[in-house]
Amino acid sequence: MKVAFVCQRYGMEISGGAELHCRWVAEHMRKHWEVEALTTRAFDYITWKNHYPKGLEVINGIPVRRFSVSKTRDPVKFGRIQKFIVENEHRIEDELRWLEEEGPSSPPLIQYIKDHQDDYDYFVFFSYRYYHSYWGIHAVPQKGILVPTAEKDPVIQLNIFKDLFRMPRAIVYNSKEEREMINALSCNDHIPGDVVGVGAEIPSHFSSQKFRKKYRIDGDYVIYIGRIDENKGCDELFDFFLFFKRETGLPIKLVLIGSTILDIPPHPDIHHLGFLSDEMKFSALDGSLLLVMPSFFESLSMVTLEAWAAEKPVLANGRCDVLKGQCLRSNAGFFYENYEEFEEALTLLLSSPRLRRAMGKNGRQYFMHHYTWETIEQKYLSLVERLEKEE
Repeated sequence: MKVAFVCQRYGMEISGGAELHCRWVAEHMRKHWEVEALTTRAFDYITWKNHYPKGLEVINGIPVRRFSVSKTRDPVKFGRIQKFIVENEHRIEDELRWLEEEGPSSPPLIQYIKDHQDDYDYFVFFSYRYYHSYWGIHAVPQKGILVPTAEKDPVIQLNIFKDLFRMPRAIVYNSKEEREMINALSCNDHIPGDVVGVGAEIPSHFSSQKFRKKYRIDGDYVIYIGRIDENKGCDELFDFFLFFKRETGLPIKLVLIGSTILDIPPHPDIHHLGFLSDEMKFSALDGSLLLVMPSFFESLSMVTLEAWAAEKPVLANGRCDVLKGQCLRSNAGFFYENYEEFEEALTLLLSSPRLRRAMGKNGRQYFMHHYTWETIEQKYLSLVERLEKEE
């Protein structure tokens, strides 16, 4: 069986989000199928400017075909169009204009899918809201499997997407909450699907002592891992953490790992370390007391799964339905919806090593039951087997 994984960006340098999710699944399913990746030449997700060479390359044994982006995105223009369609009555044409600006606009990629659809048994499209998924699924609906990676944000209400969710051959959801949200929006219960998610890549060797020595981090710390921006709730996290320090006086540090587009408050107990290797990231996680996950919008937090794999409890933003649901199902995390709840939960976790250990063990069990790669692979295989039987 030959399967194409189609994503907006693809590369070893892309360290998070749906793009990393896509690459990991493609690499693991290579054991079972003949796999290719179809993508654009973009690296920068703000402008979608062509960066990688056009054509074919091989990444971790997977052929990757790259197609040119026809135009870069103007963030100001895009923001203006998005504001209009979210706040005003509008036409389908306005939504399609938004989609064109959302990008990455690559007509050659869509044309390749149309011209070569007979060469593949299925096309697995990652991220519902981008040009490649919308037009790609329209091109090959009977061979299209959609991994929406949908978050509870305003654009999911657009009419073009309500229709899109009723088109593919199957849908692979990241969480129970994502599935319920999409089903409610589009009445697409008739589309075959399953809640699958993604596994975690855990290095064979990591050391909290090595991390502390290299970055000169002493004492207790909580950790945030991911893109540091407003959409991830990091501005609120900074406000809450600094107020927590003033209110409680507790000697706790906040370690930040990831690229940033926000100004990070200058404070001796806030340490921004930038992008780290997987080994060093897990070393930092291993040395932490807990992971803080302040994001408002998630379809599934890979970092949360990594924390549970490392037996660390999680303190999550309860205004994100997915994170709240994961914490409740795992019994491995607390959640907050305001500062008072943040302070109460964090104080309790910091004061009780026994509670942290118990929640960490719960998280590890939850991860092992639902998110090992063996489990993820089997769910993909079972879904495709089900589709094949329906032929």
